[in-house]
Amino acid sequence: MKIERMILIAFLGNYLVNNVAAGLASLVPATQGGNPILTTQYITFAVLAAITTGIMAWWYLKNMPSGGLVPGLIFGAVGFVVAVLTALLTGIAGVLLQTGSLAQVASVLPNFGPYLWQPTTAILLVVWVAPGALVGWMMQMRMKAPMASSMDM
Repeated sequence: MKIERMILIAFLGNYLVNNVAAGLASLVPATQGGNPILTTQYITFAVLAAITTGIMAWWYLKNMPSGGLVPGLIFGAVGFVVAVLTALLTGIAGVLLQTGSLAQVASVLPNFGPYLWQPTTAILLVVWVAPGALVGWMMQMRMKAPMASSMDM
């Protein structure tokens, strides 16, 4: 398992989720009122993000000699950690560039804890881990399936 390759693919996947999937989901008309998570726009984003992370998981797992559920889960977990750390570092860099003060950065850091307990963070976890596990499991099942020989025809 190449951890550097996993982190780089997860970082690319995080970029694609945050920019491409979010951009495509923004084309869906927004609905007013109600639960902000159960809108067609947010559900479209979650589906596109899951498809994107599934493609990233396939890309990482396709070169492994034995794809499986566990490597898929590990990829999903690493992708989730990369996404959370990217959000943290982006927030720190934004505050530092806007204010130029390390004291302001220190005052903003405690706000990151409540971010981790938001329902959207749980959705982010599912968007990364579930497709990785599913792709890994499907690749494992494909490897276990007996290959049909050309002599059977």
